[in-house]
Amino acid sequence: MSETYDVVVIGGGPGGYVAAIRAAQLGMKTACVEMRGKLGGTCLNVGCIPSKALLQSSELYHEAQHSFASHGIVVSPKLDLKAMLDRKAKIVEGLTGGIEFLFKKNKIDYVKGRGHIDAPGQVSVTEGDDKGKVLTTKNIVIATGSESTPLPGLDVDEKTIVTSTGALEFDKVPKHLAVIGGGVIGLELGSVWKRLGAQVTVIEFLDRIVPNMDGEVSKTFQRTLKKQGLEFKLKTKVTGAKKSKSGVELTMEPAAGGDVETLSVDKVLVCIGRRPYTEGLGLDDIGVERDKRGVIQVDAHYKTNIDGIYAIGDCIPGPMLAHKAEDEGVVIAEILAGQKPHINYDAIPGVVYTWPEVADVGMSEEKLKEQGRAYKVGKFPFMANSRAKANDATDGFVKILADAETDRVLGAHIIGPAAGEMIHEIVTIIEFGGSSEDVARTCHAHPTFSEAVKEAALDVEKRAIHV
Repeated sequence: MSETYDVVVIGGGPGGYVAAIRAAQLGMKTACVEMRGKLGGTCLNVGCIPSKALLQSSELYHEAQHSFASHGIVVSPKLDLKAMLDRKAKIVEGLTGGIEFLFKKNKIDYVKGRGHIDAPGQVSVTEGDDKGKVLTTKNIVIATGSESTPLPGLDVDEKTIVTSTGALEFDKVPKHLAVIGGGVIGLELGSVWKRLGAQVTVIEFLDRIVPNMDGEVSKTFQRTLKKQGLEFKLKTKVTGAKKSKSGVELTMEPAAGGDVETLSVDKVLVCIGRRPYTEGLGLDDIGVERDKRGVIQVDAHYKTNIDGIYAIGDCIPGPMLAHKAEDEGVVIAEILAGQKPHINYDAIPGVVYTWPEVADVGMSEEKLKEQGRAYKVGKFPFMANSRAKANDATDGFVKILADAETDRVLGAHIIGPAAGEMIHEIVTIIEFGGSSEDVARTCHAHPTFSEAVKEAALDVEKRAIHV
């Protein structure tokens, strides 16, 4: 049996399902092939959404233990981990069901199974409920996302040695959790289990955590997490792991070489990064070009080297972020409809949802220095922000970077309360080519955290009021 479409999207994650919905809105007959059995991809099922649910739950538990008394609220909290995990699962179930509803609303055919590209214009389903189905189409959009990068010498079983997937499902709080990798995923999940009572040791190969972020933010972030009880082993590489009934013994050595040491823990979270997931697509058979890391190569319009085959999201170059994939999903659908959309990749924010949150957009000081570009810096600490004082959330600061001559905003870096929400003011300013003075002369409600953004903008010209 064969059906003919205008667009077949392979992958039902943030990039894929958004591409399918936008294509259908534009009048194209659309199908989406997804092998997981649930829509939403890694992000919704075992990534962004369940981790944020646990971050909020664990934060409330930690506050009840350590902060409520200062507000005059006296409680004796008890952890019910099963209820916490059940809440997370219910949120995921509701959201995946919501995407199915959107597919029905937009008359998108949801094909369950693993997609294989037989040739340009033809996709077959090789596994799953719709195995054997063949889809004929004018255009194919690959949106298969990414998977956790394995670490040689560590055998992931998702019970004792886990990826982020297993770290969302521990049936009891680990006594000692080793987190291999000091990036966003490891720090978020490490924070969850630390708040719930685990000892957490973060092992990072480089000399600082979140190495792609602004250096000053990275150092402040590490100091803040250290105050919360997370332990760090930087410039350290893990060379092996030996499982036993009691847990895992990790062997480590300095990244630059040196004496071997061991660390005994009961759980290990491996999160050294992610890599494109393209297994079973048949890309080599049809000659789709990829680099040595497996990243699909595309042009400015997301077209591969094969006519009629496009790719978006985590499996192409660029940051592996759900919102980046979503925007690309919209853009590829509009391109296929004959429109001329664009994405400003300098205006894509990144957020770490720990406490405090960390958010950034645009250039860091390190990148500006590498380019030899003259810039001005404005900073404002949350310690001087009225709302932060009232909320007892004074860790961190806002930093704004602007061109020294034109005052155009080039980047912003926030570590503090609600950083992930506040960053979007600067995202909008960058998108419209605005200046620090534009932010500084815009009225901000008082008292709000966002006043710190205005004050940082004022400080670019060294005229902040409250510091």
